[in-house]
Amino acid sequence: MITIRPIREAEVPAVKAIMNKVAYNIFGFDGTLEDSIRYYDGLGIHQDLEDVQNHYFNNKGIFLVAVKDEQVIGSGALRKHDDTTAELKRMWLLEQYQGQGIGYRLLVQLFDFARQNGYAHICAQASPEQVRALDFYRRIGFYEIPCYNDDIGEISLGIRL
Repeated sequence: MITIRPIREAEVPAVKAIMNKVAYNIFGFDGTLEDSIRYYDGLGIHQDLEDVQNHYFNNKGIFLVAVKDEQVIGSGALRKHDDTTAELKRMWLLEQYQGQGIGYRLLVQLFDFARQNGYAHICAQASPEQVRALDFYRRIGFYEIPCYNDDIGEISLGIRL
């Protein structure tokens, strides 16, 4: 059985491992998975995961994990972008669990949280290489919006709740 619930601090390394593995398979890297992990850790792209409490829970947000047999298999988070908009972050799912409705269940819980906390919109970003993620978001009802931060090469999406 798969459970979706708020992340526990001890599960942060598992979430980082999922992100690294799935991203490595999507984006590739000139080297091993371990080389890729060292490289991206050096860039600080997981900084928000070092303090989930402050980046998410204390920022009018939430960070959820999907768990099967006590193993984290996926994640999804929301954090405040502005007073009416939450930003979707860290939506990752191990490849062998994709296409089974788990990502949808995560998103439904995140949408419920957003509504309960007064958000009217959700924004998100994905790289053009994240074809499956972009297709998933569009099927849910996300549409392209102007870039809302410094990640110019990314595709910005939004949805009205």
